[in-house]
Amino acid sequence: MTDAKKKHTLSALVENKFGVLARVAGMLSGRGFNIETLNVGPTHDPAYSRITATVVADDAALDRCVKALDKLINVISVIDFSREDVDHVARELILCKVKCDKKSRTEILEIAGLFRAKVVDVSHDSLVIEFTGNVTKITAFLDLIQPFGILETARTGAVALSRGSKKKVS
Repeated sequence: MTDAKKKHTLSALVENKFGVLARVAGMLSGRGFNIETLNVGPTHDPAYSRITATVVADDAALDRCVKALDKLINVISVIDFSREDVDHVARELILCKVKCDKKSRTEILEIAGLFRAKVVDVSHDSLVIEFTGNVTKITAFLDLIQPFGILETARTGAVALSRGSKKKVS
């Protein structure tokens, strides 16, 4: 009997070198994982970058993949934040362009305020709203905004760090 597939957030600390992202993404896709979200950026130390990927997989296949990722050249460490024993904070950023007019603008601004979202651009017929939160809150926000007419969205995908003062992944 196989484990049920679920969403996993993986974080890899890697050397900031040419080709590392391609090797990590290639490893995931080569093992049949669909990468739902993928983020890469420098850490506080410019010698390293953090790659965060969200994939859907069963636990057994993902465990094998994490071990293989950990063995890749230039990969310092890998953690699966979706494991129950890993206490972490995960967030995603979304920019959402919403259709509006004089009547609906106030209601959209109220919804944005309830979610502590920030209006970053205003025009006569639309607003661009920036919102940061976990996936559940982003989904709730989009559900409330949808009736006004979402014109465009751009999402970063999840980024995550372990909680507390212990350094799990640099």
